[in-house]
Amino acid sequence: MGSESRIRLESVGRRYGLRGRWVLRGVDLDLAPGALIRVEGANGTGKSTLLRLLAGLDAPTEGRVVGRPRTAHVPERFPAALPFTAAEYLTHLGAVHGLPRGAAARAVDEWLERFGAAGHARTPMSELSKGSSQKVAVAQALMAAPELLVLDEAWTGLDATAREELERAVAERTADGGTAVFVDHDPRRLAGVTDATYAVVDGALVPRAVAEAAPSAGAFVVVEARGPAGAEPPAEAVRLAASVTEAEGGAYRFGVTEPRSDAILRALLGARPPWHVVSVNLRETGSPR
Repeated sequence: MGSESRIRLESVGRRYGLRGRWVLRGVDLDLAPGALIRVEGANGTGKSTLLRLLAGLDAPTEGRVVGRPRTAHVPERFPAALPFTAAEYLTHLGAVHGLPRGAAARAVDEWLERFGAAGHARTPMSELSKGSSQKVAVAQALMAAPELLVLDEAWTGLDATAREELERAVAERTADGGTAVFVDHDPRRLAGVTDATYAVVDGALVPRAVAEAAPSAGAFVVVEARGPAGAEPPAEAVRLAASVTEAEGGAYRFGVTEPRSDAILRALLGARPPWHVVSVNLRETGSPR
């Protein structure tokens, strides 16, 4: 990769409005070719803002972004109600990415087939289910072989087969020298192959090991719970938690601030089917683990 194909954040900060709070500040990040990077953090900490900065959709309020790789982005919320069929939309995006029309058409067929959505090629985007719409979202990001792939909860809404296919596609992209940065609530996602994991904490981006070792004021409650085999954590429990980690035997540990502990228990017990709460422990200091 040349200098323009590599991206580096130097003392980057982002806030919204002249007097708005700083969402991110002092962020330094250098992404090497072929790197697979995971970003973690509680909801609302600035993960999506960081990914938008990397994708070039937001500009930093301070600091600078050096380099501009050919980038593709899967946002947390994909605008499905578009006046195109799935194939028309993807062909249009292929042209935007610089693909000749014939190559774009072949790429559309390939990626829709890979994600099990070939039967929806001529379906209007506004009529697609959330899962099928998400397949189109990931297809548009992958079809032009981007140098930087930015995935914000891209696996959400996909069926199990498509989730596995997306993992394979990400591994292929990095093996070919592309860089991938992703956020996902499932701690098993691409486990064991990620090159580095960072956490967004109080507006700063730090290696996860540093975030876990840092003391934190106040009390945390750690709830360990187990759901049906293969089930993903309930969405409401994930939203409430400061951290979600996989435990032994298929259980999950949800770290939550003490005022939210009752709410997360209700979310787990009220899920369909309900989750079994294994233990509840109070920790006065330290990040939830």
